[in-house]
Amino acid sequence: MSDKVDTVACELCPHHCRLSEGRVGLCRARKAVDGRVQSLSYGKVTSLALDPIEKKPLVRFHPGSSVLSVGSFGCNLSCPFCQNASIAQVGIERVVCEDLAPEELVDRACDLRSIGCIGIAYTYNEPLVGFEYVKDCSTLAHEAGLLNVLVSNGMVEREPLAELCGLIDAANIDLKGFSQDSYSRLRGDLSAVMRTIETFARDGACHLEVTTLVVPGLNDRVEEIREAARWLASLDPNITYHLTRFFPRYRMADERPTSLAVLQELAEAASEYLNDVVLGNCP
Repeated sequence: MSDKVDTVACELCPHHCRLSEGRVGLCRARKAVDGRVQSLSYGKVTSLALDPIEKKPLVRFHPGSSVLSVGSFGCNLSCPFCQNASIAQVGIERVVCEDLAPEELVDRACDLRSIGCIGIAYTYNEPLVGFEYVKDCSTLAHEAGLLNVLVSNGMVEREPLAELCGLIDAANIDLKGFSQDSYSRLRGDLSAVMRTIETFARDGACHLEVTTLVVPGLNDRVEEIREAARWLASLDPNITYHLTRFFPRYRMADERPTSLAVLQELAEAASEYLNDVVLGNCP
């Protein structure tokens, strides 16, 4: 009699979690059920707010407009500085959710058009661990004449990403650093994130901006940011690159904020290659 336990692989992101029946993946949002990987977060909304587009942050996409921002739970990175740990670093058993079908979300966004809402932003936690919901909502949003905004860490495989091309009108991708060493500390894969950024950069229908949260001791070396900027410029020197100041959060609550002098030095290095470098979280 075999002791082998049957497992199923989740092919959504580079972790390729192999899950036995009833087990949940690293992201806490996907589970093996009846030999298939299912989304636990589909239609489970933890956060819903009308935000200025600049808060995503997107500063060169319909400035002055707003988007209906929606989030769920879970993430496929383990960042000790997570800004939304209460929903991103937990599973369904530790969040309060509202059930919101794609049709209902799109209807709510349509109702807000009169006050400047241009569409829906998938954000707050890592939206792509709930890929199916993002895809279904984005499809209906386009049918209703709304725009779709994705704020993501970019840790996704080629096939699901290709399914979103043509649906996403603007994306801000978090580039957590520009070395695999930086990403290994977060349980991530730099090459996958670079592939996602490159895919959106080459998608003529999608506006792209990129953000690096500058965390002391993780990714604040001038040469690392210079290399990131050089690579981004090889895709398009006009990509807007946000360098954002870190403030103590989550498991790094006792650390110091990013020095303004360091942030400015990094911005000057990035500006050697990119035409639009923006500082965030600064007074």
